[in-house]
Amino acid sequence: MTNSKQADYDLVVFGATSFVGQILTRYLVENYGAAGKVKWAIAGRSEGKLNTLKAELGAQAADLPVLVADAADDAALAGMCRQTRVVISTVGPYALYGEPLVKACVDTGTDYCDLTGEVQWIRRMVEGYEAQARKTGARIVHCCGFDSIPSDMGVWFLQQQAEKAFGKTCQDVRMRVKVAKGGLSGGTVASMINVAKEAGADPKLRKELANPFSICPEGHRSKVRQPSLKTAEYDKDFDVWLAPFVMGAINTRVVHRSNALQKARYGQEFTYDEAMMTGKGAKGRLTAYGITAALGAFFTASAIKPTRWVVEKLVPKPGEGPSPEDQENGFYDLRFVGRTTDGKTIITKVTGDRDPGYGSTAKMLGEAGLCLAFDLSDDDQGGFWTPASMLDGKLLERLTSKAGLTFDVLETR
Repeated sequence: MTNSKQADYDLVVFGATSFVGQILTRYLVENYGAAGKVKWAIAGRSEGKLNTLKAELGAQAADLPVLVADAADDAALAGMCRQTRVVISTVGPYALYGEPLVKACVDTGTDYCDLTGEVQWIRRMVEGYEAQARKTGARIVHCCGFDSIPSDMGVWFLQQQAEKAFGKTCQDVRMRVKVAKGGLSGGTVASMINVAKEAGADPKLRKELANPFSICPEGHRSKVRQPSLKTAEYDKDFDVWLAPFVMGAINTRVVHRSNALQKARYGQEFTYDEAMMTGKGAKGRLTAYGITAALGAFFTASAIKPTRWVVEKLVPKPGEGPSPEDQENGFYDLRFVGRTTDGKTIITKVTGDRDPGYGSTAKMLGEAGLCLAFDLSDDDQGGFWTPASMLDGKLLERLTSKAGLTFDVLETR
């Protein structure tokens, strides 16, 4: 049963001319056509750029509708939202440009998904608009890219398999990035710099960013101290050295929110963390310490105005990112280790067949939007959800059959 809102379109891609928006638009055209069973449109503030994108996509996109709306024009956004059942937004940094569209979707009862990784903004949106979203039925699902679908759905899959194998979920889960090949885009870097900038100026925000339950509903907390890798560390499970994973700060919070929204399915005292594998022996140890130092230097420099401009000159600018060849050649392999309270262990793997930040993110984001449009029922309530808590196995099926992801059990003991 699908989302039953009457509208001209099943979904609209807002920000279609952004770096990831262009990849997403091409994915949808190539896999669903421009005038097939899926009724969809592209949208943004520049009609000229949208028509240029259509022309670049060729004859197969000739019938693709174009909608013009600026992220700062409330009336235009509301008009766009009334025409569609789902909006997919790629317009970031979301903390700077995202709120008016979320408000428009909430007010018009339009489902929404995006690829934000800005935890402080998610908290503001939940606090400001969740009550209204429940009234209008709008289902808002943030973090539908590499942050945080592989982590969130990876934990959901592991827990599902643990229930089958052990009759219970795992109270402790650790995710380790075995490999992630692919470049960063300017949009991702701009979002990271903006988070560092906001945190540098706001002690309250720094405290919030350190709280693993910062986007959980009020009252959902654990008495158990959450693991949080801050420096190089040796991992006995995989016999490798670890370094902090830059996306862990958002992914862990999304996973904890999923647990809370599923009525603590993973356990009230559930613990979770993420890290990167850097290899074995002295070389792995040296790499782990090097990555730790580099991440620290990046965020410190981004938080301080005198050095922020240096960082901004060195990194990709918004609209820039990996080449089509780099996207095609990119991939990732994530490993999850789960343990039950009585010592049983399960190891699972999640892989993606494109670069994580863009090639794979575009496919995941597109399928999340289609899942909202076609796979849910009117019984799925409005509010602010996570991929796992709202889309669950329906999204897993799309990810494996359409988006090039795999989810596998490697070992149980």
